[in-house]
Amino acid sequence: MTPEEFLKQLVIELKIIKLSPHTIRKYLAVNKGLLNLIQKTPEEIDEKHIKFYMAEKLSDKVSTTIIQALSSIRFAYTTILKKDPTLNIRRPKKETKIPSVLTKEEVKSLLNATKTKKSRIMLSLLYGAGLRVSELVNLKKQDIHFEEGIGYIKQSKGRKDRVFNIPKGLVEGLNLCFQNSKEYLFESKRGRLSPRNIQKIVEKAAKRAGIQKQVHPHTLRHSFATHLLEDGTDLRKIQELLGHSHLDTTQKYIHISTKQLRDVKSPFDNL
Repeated sequence: MTPEEFLKQLVIELKIIKLSPHTIRKYLAVNKGLLNLIQKTPEEIDEKHIKFYMAEKLSDKVSTTIIQALSSIRFAYTTILKKDPTLNIRRPKKETKIPSVLTKEEVKSLLNATKTKKSRIMLSLLYGAGLRVSELVNLKKQDIHFEEGIGYIKQSKGRKDRVFNIPKGLVEGLNLCFQNSKEYLFESKRGRLSPRNIQKIVEKAAKRAGIQKQVHPHTLRHSFATHLLEDGTDLRKIQELLGHSHLDTTQKYIHISTKQLRDVKSPFDNL
C-alpha cells in the first residue's frame, strides 16, 4: 500500500466514525508527517520509526500533543493494517497547567478597550456565555431565540449540541447584530468571521487595557467558569453550561479559583 492510498483510507475510516473535520485534519497531518519523514511504506513503519518521528518533530511539544499524535498513529495502523506499532511506546504524563484567568475588573477593562460595539458584543458573549471561539463564529441567526432568552450550540466539540443562556445585558446588542447579518450572527463583508479574527480582537484589546497576563479568547471561557464557581454555582451546572462530557474536566476550575484559596485562613494568623 502506498502512503497516498493509506492516507485516503484513513480519511474514509475517520469519516465513518463521524469525527469532526478539525480532528480528521489533525489525524491526517500526524500520519502524513510520519510517512514523509521516514520515507517508507506504511507496512514498513515500526516502533523505531515512530520514536524517531517523536524525537524529530515532537520533542518540543507538550505532553497532550504527543499523546494525541500517538493516538492518531495508533488509530491509523490498528484500523487499516491491524497492527499497533505504538504498543510499547511509553506515553508522557500530562502536565498540570493552571490556565490564565482574568479578574472581573480585568474583564471589564478588556471589554472597555474594544474599538467597536460589535467587538465588545462578541467578547461579552464569549465571557457571558462561556463560549469557545469556534462556537461563537459558527453561531447562526436560527440558533438565537430571543423570546426564550437562549441560544443553541450545534455540533460543537465532541459533536454535542447544548443550550446557553443569553445574558440579559446583551439582548439589545445581539438583536442589532441579528438584524444586520444574513446567515451567521457575526459577519464581515466577506461572510463568517474566523477564529483568528476574534483572537486578534482579544489580543489588541488586552494590550490597550494594559493587562499583563496572556489573554486569548479561551481565557474568557476560563474566566466565565471560575467566576461562576466563586459566586457559588454548583459544579455540575457549570459542567452543563460548558458542555463538558466529564466532571473531571470541569473540576480544574476548583484549582484556579484564587478567591476560594484566599478565603482559607492561614494558621499563622491564629497564633
